Amino acid sequence: MARVALITGIAGQDGFYLSQLLHEKGYELCGLDRPGKRPAENLCTRVLEVDLVSAPLGDLLDEIRPDEIYNLAGLSQVAASFEDPAGFALTNGVGAIRLLEAARRHRDRLGREVRFYQASSSEMFGSAGRTPKNETTPFHPQSPYACSKVLAHLQTINFREAFGLFACCGILFNHESPSRPKQFVTRKITAAAARIKLGLQERLTLGNVEVRRDWGFAGDYVEAMWQMLQQDAPDDYVIATGETHSVREFGQAVFAHLGLDWAAQVTTDPRLLRPSDIQCVCGDASKARDKLGWRPRVAFQELVRMMADHDLQLAREERKGT
Repeated sequence: MARVALITGIAGQDGFYLSQLLHEKGYELCGLDRPGKRPAENLCTRVLEVDLVSAPLGDLLDEIRPDEIYNLAGLSQVAASFEDPAGFALTNGVGAIRLLEAARRHRDRLGREVRFYQASSSEMFGSAGRTPKNETTPFHPQSPYACSKVLAHLQTINFREAFGLFACCGILFNHESPSRPKQFVTRKITAAAARIKLGLQERLTLGNVEVRRDWGFAGDYVEAMWQMLQQDAPDDYVIATGETHSVREFGQAVFAHLGLDWAAQVTTDPRLLRPSDIQCVCGDASKARDKLGWRPRVAFQELVRMMADHDLQLAREERKGT
């Protein structure tokens, strides 16, 4: 029989790429997301609208009987978390804890192993410790979003150590794709640049363009998620490229690829700055390379071209419709 995977946050970028990967591997897929959010493209046998904070998750797992659970659900906009710290703590932190508890009770009640993946975040590190960051770097979260992710991360480790749950955390650094929502800076840049190219928009306004991020391709990163749950023992892994680029560098690469003038068509606005921000984010994925055999395949310039070309096609379709 096919293995069954439950993916929360199925409507998001990572849910899209992970569902493609697992479908190719022959899994039966069930997807969950918040009420009102459904995937544009669906490879799942079932897609359910479920609030992890309030839904009866034990009954749900007994019905689905997943072999693997990938918890990708949550609120992910760092800037927005400063406006709703409690909401982020509930959705990202308490939601993960309730799913972990449901997985543990389901395992104990039915006597079947369930493997659990928790989507942790490089934002948990903040500016603490050395750079690049690895699995031993201390956490110093600098946003309510990061704090909520630390809560979920530590609880996942606790369920592994206290209850013997096969539970892994993937500490993923920034990973992008054409499926990234447009409120994230990389997609904001590529979508705006494409519209500027076709005369649909005049300028792009950004906040801090000097911050540096470790950007990889989301399609590469979901492979690491799956690999973690195929190991003999559960563990936690940093997933990153190990190289950084500033927002300015990303934007300049996009604009150059589309034949645009970054200096003439981009402005910055201090009102878009976050209350606190991490100046440089870089990860050390040596452990994932050595134990999982994982390496990123899509390089920075290829990622830039992929995203810019995708949004250029969308802009062409938009212009046809006007």
